[in-house]
Amino acid sequence: MSARDRIKETNPAFYKRYSRLEDTDEFWEFIIRPLRQSIRVNTLKAPLEVVVERLKEEFELEPVPWVREGFFINVDNLAKVPEHSLGLIFGQEASSMIPPVVLDPKPGELVLDMAAAPGSKTGQMAQYMKNEGCIVANDPKLSRANVLIANLNRMGVLIARVTTKDGAYFGRFENTFDRILLDAPCSSVGMIRKRWKFLESWRLRGVIKYMNIQKRLILAAYRALKPGGTLVYSTCTIDPLENEEVVDYLLRKTDTRLGKIDLPVKTSEPVLEWEGRTYSEELKKALRIHPNDNDTEAFFIAKMVKPEGGA
Repeated sequence: MSARDRIKETNPAFYKRYSRLEDTDEFWEFIIRPLRQSIRVNTLKAPLEVVVERLKEEFELEPVPWVREGFFINVDNLAKVPEHSLGLIFGQEASSMIPPVVLDPKPGELVLDMAAAPGSKTGQMAQYMKNEGCIVANDPKLSRANVLIANLNRMGVLIARVTTKDGAYFGRFENTFDRILLDAPCSSVGMIRKRWKFLESWRLRGVIKYMNIQKRLILAAYRALKPGGTLVYSTCTIDPLENEEVVDYLLRKTDTRLGKIDLPVKTSEPVLEWEGRTYSEELKKALRIHPNDNDTEAFFIAKMVKPEGGA
């Protein structure tokens, strides 16, 4: 049975909705094809070159084009690799490394990771900040926050302060953070490649539920951002209601605009019209990544800079 037929049989509503985005055999095949294992070398603990040289003695490595520290690795069980246990490397999906690269946090800054667990992006940001400054790493669920803390400890992150608030709570800290990452909770269409259950359990009502949460969170994040500060919004889904719709909502509510993202990554065209809605031309600057573009998870990334003195 083809990938298209398997998806159509498992969840007909899913197939009908997303065939309007892209309807090629390649697209459907990559939606469910198992992911390649990828890692990020943790330069908080050792120089990049030293770790790579050691890994190459045992494994085949392929550089991730858009992240200097990222590599695809040919390994069956990453947990059995000593460098993983020591925190020298961290298992992280290749496209999920893009948002911290786009955010580009600097040493000494105050950064908010609004939905941080399990901590891969938090650790990546701490790496770019050279463990100087402060990252408020938030996740509302205590169980997830515990995993976050364990991962940050293993990576040697010293500048994170873990909180367990509803992300919208941070909206009261107006004009506070230099940079904010909102890697928003979503319907996880991009993660079907990891777990078949995301296809089986997908429902449109779930997409709408997440869209409403995302709109609340992105407004709070923007309020908390300093004038001149950078906000990156990302999801691991392909639904326009959770991506272009949410960013367009912020654009309509504020005077912000999108920043250009210049990375060596293949993308699909952003959606500017969907279900009778028309979205801002600014959305052309966002990255919409389908699984078949780079053989990764699906991802969506948008970068916004708050104008000086802007609302």
